[in-house]
Amino acid sequence: MSRKALIAANWKMNGTKALIEAVNNVLAEIDTEAELLICPPATLLPFFPPSNKVALGGQDVSAAVSGAYTGQLSASLLKEAGATYSLIGHSERRQYQFETDALIAEKVVTAVTAGLTPVLCVGETLQERQQEKTQQVIAKQLAAVYASHPELLVKSVIAYEPIWAIGTGESATPEQAQETHAFIRDVLQSYDNVAAQQVRILYGGSVNAENSAALFTQPDIDGALVGGASLKPDEFAQICLNYQTSAKE
Repeated sequence: MSRKALIAANWKMNGTKALIEAVNNVLAEIDTEAELLICPPATLLPFFPPSNKVALGGQDVSAAVSGAYTGQLSASLLKEAGATYSLIGHSERRQYQFETDALIAEKVVTAVTAGLTPVLCVGETLQERQQEKTQQVIAKQLAAVYASHPELLVKSVIAYEPIWAIGTGESATPEQAQETHAFIRDVLQSYDNVAAQQVRILYGGSVNAENSAALFTQPDIDGALVGGASLKPDEFAQICLNYQTSAKE
């Protein structure tokens, strides 16, 4: 089944209005069939000009609809600021904010209910990979959300981010990434076989202009969640073009 690629940028706690302008200018000059998504700090969302080419997303979303939750952002607030997507369960949220699988599942439900598309992040640590627990860890993370809510699968995007590769300069080989992506799709098929064929599974783990082309040739890699390289307008544009040149039939 043909799936429209998604190239997503996670700016993390970086970015300026000047970067917005620079990225928009570069992306306006390229031609790609991939859908483009930028997840900047929430304070920058209102500064992005309306665009049919670039979608916007939050880097997190509250499980609560509204109320006395100082510092949190609800799905409705993100939507009002221009977001249509939200990252959920990023490894840095799991590590530094101690987010549990149960909380992440609540956030996915809240996001979908409000009309945001969740980009659910899953992945293993270096220790878990060395202990050959990659599949066990990822299956548990997926089950927390979709075992009880398989109807949400078709409204989701999955991002596989091997934690050992984030920000380290290390990246899974195309073959390693494909093996895990194929496993993820197999797990999803156990919840909803039809939806599993439609869900886009992104790779995120030190994606850059040099390694992205080879990653994109793999059959179950439907795009990328790009970190540091997305802060470099020309390199991010090249990653988008690499998907175009490596697009699967």
